Formats: sequence, C-alpha cells, structure tokens
Amino acid sequence: MKVTLTARNGALLAFAFALTACGGNMDELDRYINEVKQRGGGRIEPIPEVKLYDAFAYNADAEGVRSPFVPDRPQVARDGTGPQPPKGHTPEYLEQFSLDTLSMVGTMALGDTSYGLVQTSDGLVHRVLPGHYMGQNFGRIVSIDEAEIKLVELISDGIGGYIERDAAISLAD
Repeated sequence: MKVTLTARNGALLAFAFALTACGGNMDELDRYINEVKQRGGGRIEPIPEVKLYDAFAYNADAEGVRSPFVPDRPQVARDGTGPQPPKGHTPEYLEQFSLDTLSMVGTMALGDTSYGLVQTSDGLVHRVLPGHYMGQNFGRIVSIDEAEIKLVELISDGIGGYIERDAAISLAD
C-alpha cells in the first residue's frame, strides 16, 4: 500500500513542476506589447490611379486603320481557280485517321513499284502509292522514299477557300 502512495505522490509532484513551468514571467512580453502599442501608425500608400483608355470607333471613314473584326486578307470572290478538294472523290481507308496517328514503318518494292508501308493506331499495316490519299485534310501522297512519305494537304483558309500545306510522315524509329 505504501508503494502506491509514493508513486501517486511522485506523479503529483511531477505534475506540479510542469504547471509551474507554464506560469513563467510575463513581464518581458507585456513590455513588448506596450512598446508596439505606443508606436505611431504607418502611412498607408494611396491606391494607384487607374489610367483611362482612349476609345476608338472603328468605322468605314477611318483610313489606313484595319478593323480587328475583318480578316487580314481581302475577301475575294471564289471562282474555283484556287486549290479545291477533288470532285467526286471517294474517301480512302486511311483518310479517316489524322496524320499524327499514322506512322511510316518502311517501304516495299514489288517489281518496278515502290510502296510505302503505313501503320494505323490499331496496328494494321497498309501499303500506299503516290496519288493515294491519307489523313483528314485531303492529304495526297506526292512522293515516297526510304525515310518519309511526303504529302500535300488542303487546309481551309477560313474565308471559303483552301490553301495547300506540305506534310510528311517520317520513318518510325
């Protein structure tokens, strides 16, 4: 019985010491708080002045100034003389894939004919010749060599016509 009383007294004594450590002297903290309160308040910088913009009315009378709402190129009548998609063209199988999903995996020669080998994203390999189409922008194959397949695509110019753009699929590493 004496042992448990001593253990309890020891625990109470340790608890009392812990509480006295928390009490401490607060004079230094009180002095710092009073010092901060006595300092004068600082000057707050004014909000910067907002610069007003100069409005400009875009109208037909403003000479030499291009309206941002009109295309850079002049609107021309489309008489069909520029590049156009092939008339009556039946889409080929490789035209359903975008060019970035197709990869060249090699070439193959049968007799005097040299074919390009193109792999689709589903793993199938197709052979192509110059004049065939692939890609989603009427990409017509113009040449095939051992390193790449060169194409010419027709891209919309945004004002009703088309422009030609060179593209290529290089041999996959």
